[in-house]
Amino acid sequence: MTRVEFFFNVPDKLAKTAELCEKAVGKGHQLTIFTQSDDMSSALQQRLWQQSATSFLPSAKSDDAMSQCSPIILDTNGERLMQDDILINLQTDYPPFFSRFRYLVELVGVDEADKVAARARYRFYRNRGYEVKSTDMAANL
Repeated sequence: MTRVEFFFNVPDKLAKTAELCEKAVGKGHQLTIFTQSDDMSSALQQRLWQQSATSFLPSAKSDDAMSQCSPIILDTNGERLMQDDILINLQTDYPPFFSRFRYLVELVGVDEADKVAARARYRFYRNRGYEVKSTDMAANL
């Protein structure tokens, strides 16, 4: 069963995504990041390339030729899923294909609209029997 974890009160979702990607790729994991738009994918890809001063995090959009070789895939629609390890959801709704992944990460910002949408996703997972772990990032500052 998919492990689900929410990170609440994330001040910068792209920065947190890059941090999680760096840790996961360092441990040999593959990631799919479900973004809201092509613009968000492009901004995140720039962030990933510049995450570390001593290395970079290779990523590709799902329709890029290099996506078959990349440990990090950026996707906006879920039509070309290439792995089933880790999914990071940056959209406001739950990803309909989340259950094929081993681990789902939900990032929730600090604005109220994002929190309302996250509460609905949280209830959705919990009502279907998924154990949901929560981490409040405001407590870690």
